[in-house]
Amino acid sequence: QVQLVESGGGSVPPGGSLRLSCAFSGFTLDSYTVAWFRQAPGKSREGLACLSGGDGSTYYADSVKGRFTISGDNAKSTVYLQMNSLLPDDTRVYYCAAARTVVAHLADYEYDYWGQGTQVTVSS
Repeated sequence: QVQLVESGGGSVPPGGSLRLSCAFSGFTLDSYTVAWFRQAPGKSREGLACLSGGDGSTYYADSVKGRFTISGDNAKSTVYLQMNSLLPDDTRVYYCAAARTVVAHLADYEYDYWGQGTQVTVSS
């Protein structure tokens, strides 16, 4: 059974950093792709970063490229999202998601399994 649990959200001032964690079970990074998304109230989910299963390729949305970094640790069954230079517009609920086969890496419809989300607030 695939499960995903996010943690690490919180409140930081503009310019600060946070590292989100996505603890997973029921699969390994050798065969599943994991991605991070975020969503504001009343808005659609935005794909941010993807760690491709098998080859470990990474993909980023233009809005976070150079500021956010996705990485994974199979031994710890965890995928991370390091977020630097945070902006007030980064305030969202952040989700991790997983799927066995993905074509459009940052499209939410590609992903079958989702965590419950963790709130990130960037404010002075």
